[in-house]
Amino acid sequence: MEQFVINGPTRLKGKVKISGSKNAALPIIASTALINGKVTIKNVPNIKDVLSMIKILEKSGAEVNFENNILNIDNSNLKKSDPDKDMIRNLRASILFIAPFLVRNKKVSIPHPGGCLIGSRPIDVHLTALKKMGAVTTQKNNSYFITGNNLGGVNLCAEFSVTGTENIIITAVLTRGTTDICMAATEPHVQDLCNFLVKSGAKIEGIGTHNLKISGVTKLKAITYTIIPDQIEAGTFAIAAASSKGDVKIEGFIRKHQESLLSKFDRCGINYKINDDILHITPTHDIKSFKIRTEIFPGFATDLQAPMSILATQSTGTSEIYETIFEGRLGYISELSKMGASCVMRDAHQASITGPTPLFGTRITSFDLRAGATLIIAAIIAQGESRLDQIEIIDRGYENIEQKFRALGAKIKRVKLKEE
Repeated sequence: MEQFVINGPTRLKGKVKISGSKNAALPIIASTALINGKVTIKNVPNIKDVLSMIKILEKSGAEVNFENNILNIDNSNLKKSDPDKDMIRNLRASILFIAPFLVRNKKVSIPHPGGCLIGSRPIDVHLTALKKMGAVTTQKNNSYFITGNNLGGVNLCAEFSVTGTENIIITAVLTRGTTDICMAATEPHVQDLCNFLVKSGAKIEGIGTHNLKISGVTKLKAITYTIIPDQIEAGTFAIAAASSKGDVKIEGFIRKHQESLLSKFDRCGINYKINDDILHITPTHDIKSFKIRTEIFPGFATDLQAPMSILATQSTGTSEIYETIFEGRLGYISELSKMGASCVMRDAHQASITGPTPLFGTRITSFDLRAGATLIIAAIIAQGESRLDQIEIIDRGYENIEQKFRALGAKIKRVKLKEE
């Protein structure tokens, strides 16, 4: 077990380069199981979730080399039809292996995936879509057994589910006929998956819209592809800079991915400039309160909801947060209250935060990936020492996060805890 020890307050200053998108890397890695030959993927973040996805493919027979954020993967000798069950149970994104393993082997067996404790995330969208395409699914002891000997294109509704959309796309690209998807998710990482597959030879129309048309092809080719910067990491560092009243340049900030966040910055009065893919946050001393409601893209991202709570503690007035997607995503509020924040939980989906309020260091716990990054920001602007537990959760989604914050002046170090 490890812990972050953070001493504040610190005004962040300097430049940070954003890593490749976690949420794009995971489905793209899964989809390589459709391709025989060496695929090279650049700008892959070196994080636990990526390493777990790679390990699952390795255990199924893939040949893999991953160094300096470049992933070379050859699935030509992929043999096992069932990915490693123990690893699947501990990784939510492992649900993305259903499609490529089913298409490749005509069958797949997979337990219900795990992940962060932020609320229920059923896989009904995935299973319903596969059934419409001709698959047969049985469930036993929390595991799914799926066969698909004669899959075909149909009209489907993805219900704006991100992983549901991704699994349907991965299934459809090598399935005979045409698959029309309505209510498809349009998040930047979904678009990146589509762009990767198109470069590999897939035929996908409507990328970036809620209506996709996929014409099945017989084969995909091995390619080299570069993953987009991580939208959530970029937004998190932007919020951290603003909350600390810092002066930070963020390289890899793609404006078209961040319009909802920038809209909130405008309402709060945050000082910033954008030049190409660099966002420059400069000190703002009079931050206004705000309201956020999480929505599907291009609405406000649920993964940036928690970091915005720190900005709320430094804003004048009462800010309102409405989480519409996950019922367990406001668990971090209790930890902020320990640090002196003026927070009120209205229900599982709504909270209000009144500021400006000074924060004070204490011992806090990361309950999920995004809450963990949020509490790092809280500790950076808090007076005194904070100790943040369960940081292995943060390592799932952020590459070298303490080194990046340290380069901006934060006093943060990783320590090993003695076993009790």
